[in-house]
Amino acid sequence: MPFRPVSTVDALAGALRSRILSGELEPGTPLPEQEIAATYGVARPTVREALAVLVHEGLLRRERNRSAQVRTVTLDDLNDLMYVRRPLEDLMAKALAGKRVEAAESALAKLESLPEEAPWSAIVAEHMALHQALIEAVGSPRLDRLYNALAAETQLGVVRLRDVYKDRDRLITEHRALLDAIANGPAEAAQAAVATHLSHSCGT
Repeated sequence: MPFRPVSTVDALAGALRSRILSGELEPGTPLPEQEIAATYGVARPTVREALAVLVHEGLLRRERNRSAQVRTVTLDDLNDLMYVRRPLEDLMAKALAGKRVEAAESALAKLESLPEEAPWSAIVAEHMALHQALIEAVGSPRLDRLYNALAAETQLGVVRLRDVYKDRDRLITEHRALLDAIANGPAEAAQAAVATHLSHSCGT
C-alpha cells in the first residue's frame, strides 16, 4: 500500500500535537492563529484546520471568539478519568488473563529503546500504544469505542507523569510488571495489577 502524502494541515497538527504531549505547550496556553501562522510560515486557513483537528482530538479547547487553548486536565479530572477507566481495564484484564499480547510487548520494547533525549511525546505515544493494544486484544468493538473516547484525556494525563517518572526505567518497570501479571494470570491477579497500576496514575 503506498504511503498517503502528509498534507500541510497534518504536518502542522502533528508538530503542535508533539509540543502539547511533550509538555512544551502547557495547559491553558493560548494558540493564536496569526502567531502560529507566522511561526510555521503557513496560511491562517491552514492553521485553522490544524487547530480544528486538535480540538476534535480533545487536546485543545476553543470558545467562541477566543483563541484555542491547550486543554487543562486537573487532578479532579484525572480522578474521574480513572473512575471510568478502571471498569474498562478490569474487563480487559479478566479477558486477557493468561495471554501475552504481542502488540503491547512491542510497544514496551519501543519504549525501552527510545533514546535518552527522546521527547516526552514519544514516550506518551508508546504508553498509549501499549494500553490500546491490550484493549484491542480483547476483541470487543464496543470496548474499543468506549476506551477511545477517553484517549485525549488519557494522553494529557500522561503528560503530567513527567514529574513522577523522571527516571524512565520506573515507567518501564511498572509496565513490564503489568504485562507479566496479565500474561501469568490468574484473572484475579491480573485485575489487581491493573487496579494498582491505575491508582499510581491517578495519584499524579
